[in-house]
Amino acid sequence: MLTAKNIHKSFGSLQVLKGIDVEISKGELVAIVGPSGAGKTTLLQILGTLDKPDEGNIIIQNTDLAILKGEQLALFRNRKIGFIFQFHHLLPEFTGLENVCLPGWISGKNKKEVISKASELLNYLGLSEREHHKPSELSGGEQQRVAVARALINQPEIVFADEPSGNLDSQTAKELHQLFLRLNKDFQQTFVIVTHNPELAGLCHRRITLVDGRVVGTTTL
Repeated sequence: MLTAKNIHKSFGSLQVLKGIDVEISKGELVAIVGPSGAGKTTLLQILGTLDKPDEGNIIIQNTDLAILKGEQLALFRNRKIGFIFQFHHLLPEFTGLENVCLPGWISGKNKKEVISKASELLNYLGLSEREHHKPSELSGGEQQRVAVARALINQPEIVFADEPSGNLDSQTAKELHQLFLRLNKDFQQTFVIVTHNPELAGLCHRRITLVDGRVVGTTTL
């Protein structure tokens, strides 16, 4: 599904990533863990095409990302990759349903088909009665589930999540963690999750540990 080789990234004189190698298989649920400042979020953003490495290469589904530029890269990201962030980044002027639909509409899919798929996803996530509410009318957990549905609307090959439960209370966080397991089981959805939460990391198939910009261990759980 994904192969990254010799990934380096610096910001000025600060070396953040120092030769990272990562492989992710289809259907895996992988946690990236490590102390603050280890480079976890930077790695996730590079793997997810939101940033570029200074050195190294990334291949997703047999596509070398180095050959994609501008609109080609944006289209690949839209169709192949989903994102879930700690802070949901929902657009406040749109309903939950509309927020979920946006990536599908951007990709040029049929509007009615996207709405139907979005409604189906929100129903699966237990939000069928909340789909016409705006983000300000939803709880934190509901907003995050809308963000999950948005990440899934284009049926991405891989979903990257950055501290997805970091802004949730403990019970809501547990519910989100179980949701990831259910999505992985029901749809074989591939997830790569940066987390400080030991419970979420422990539920994953594999844990990759970063320290000081390097992979120091990989544990199969």
